[in-house]
Amino acid sequence: MCQAGEDYAGPAQREPPPVPRPRDCFKAFYVHKFRAMLGKNRVIFPGEKVLLSWSGGPSSSSMVWQVLEGLSQDSAKRLRFVPGVIYVDEGAACGQSLEDRVKTLAEVKRILGNTGFPFHVVALEEVFSLPPSVLRRASQEPAGTEEAYKAAVDSFLQQQHVLGTEACASPAQGQGQLRPSHSQEPSGTVGHPKDAQTEALSRLFKSIKTLTAKEELLQTLRTHLTVHVARSHGYRKVMTGESCTRLAIKLMTNLALGRGAFLAWDTGFSDERHGDVVLVRPMRDHTLKEVAFYNRLFGVPSVFTPAIDTKAPEKASIHRLMEAFILKLQTLFPSTVSTVYRTSEKLVKAPREGCATGPSGPNCLLCMCALDVDNADSATAFGAQSSSHLSQMLTAEAGTPTRPCCGAGEGQTQSCHRAVGRREDAWACIIEQLCYSCRVNMKDLPSLDPLPPYVLTEAQLRSQRGSVSEEIQEYLIEEEEEEDRAEPCEAMKQEAEDKGIGL
Repeated sequence: MCQAGEDYAGPAQREPPPVPRPRDCFKAFYVHKFRAMLGKNRVIFPGEKVLLSWSGGPSSSSMVWQVLEGLSQDSAKRLRFVPGVIYVDEGAACGQSLEDRVKTLAEVKRILGNTGFPFHVVALEEVFSLPPSVLRRASQEPAGTEEAYKAAVDSFLQQQHVLGTEACASPAQGQGQLRPSHSQEPSGTVGHPKDAQTEALSRLFKSIKTLTAKEELLQTLRTHLTVHVARSHGYRKVMTGESCTRLAIKLMTNLALGRGAFLAWDTGFSDERHGDVVLVRPMRDHTLKEVAFYNRLFGVPSVFTPAIDTKAPEKASIHRLMEAFILKLQTLFPSTVSTVYRTSEKLVKAPREGCATGPSGPNCLLCMCALDVDNADSATAFGAQSSSHLSQMLTAEAGTPTRPCCGAGEGQTQSCHRAVGRREDAWACIIEQLCYSCRVNMKDLPSLDPLPPYVLTEAQLRSQRGSVSEEIQEYLIEEEEEEDRAEPCEAMKQEAEDKGIGL
């Protein structure tokens, strides 16, 4: 055998398989988190319009980048919704100069223009032209079941298959149909806000005493404006870029602010408090460290804009204090953020006992959550606090001297007292329509005059509807009375049937 010249060397050496790079593994892990969060909840249906709330920061920029890559042709499983982007310019509330705001907006439009999505750049001053209907919970369609979601997916796939068949038949026409439909809606940008609105917004935030109340009001106004834009352009969902770290800080902050009853809405994946527009948080599984690494490795563009708490000391507000506490605790105990975040996942959205839910239930005028306060005569701590506050007000009014306060004229004195009474009535009208947390924040606002008109108008409309309902309540037939009246009729009918007499 050796003479035959055969080679009996060892088996042929194969090339070792390529070792995956950490960069690719991290990207697959990061993308899987985003896709799994959307697939697990199944809130966004195929073909639905979704508005991406982009602030220019790392988390929201990473969210927009994930959607952009998920809609590309190279994606293994393409996303099936139609995206749009909104950017809210908060420069006037943060004390930014006009030149800096113009530079920031130019950079924002450049970045959003490169995405190819329709985008809406609006100024926060637009809240002074919002309609009162933005504070009303619109009728919401019943949540889709798993079967409805599967049916929607099958219908969407059949539609795409039909479009693909037509594209093969006529390539020129098919290419235009297979392009993403997000390019069909023109991008809209609001022009420069009016000087009067800018001054009104600056006056509003300057009149607030504490930074905590400023941050809460800024978040509320931003949400109202975003929901209004979503409703105006037909968006059913709004995506926000809140990360796991931010949600953990927000959970602890809201507990300190007295919003414990609304943690499931404030930190959960979906927030249905507005009815027809649902807020979703697909980045809630990503930590800030993961977001920073991803943006650095893959060059995700972002825009730095100073916030209202920029350069503020650690103890300037509850938000800053809780953020410093959580981040310092995270450095000592690395599982702090994940533990707090996992706790938020276990919270259940349950209505308060004895309170109605839905459009007819009483909602807070600002945050749109159900009212979590009791009456002054209730046997609770809040009821005792309200009754003591009411007694103090009555005592102060009883001890007030009756001498003229506007001048010597009797007519001037009466007009002054009427004006004071109207201001007190307006303040009481606003306060009674707020939840506990919003009531605490409103204490830092010395006057109602700087508030946007849509808030005051909606408060007046709600008060008028409540007074009219009380006036006609005695003329309405309640369900219990109908049942009481129906029982004798049923008894008489049964007795007549037993006797053979027809009624």
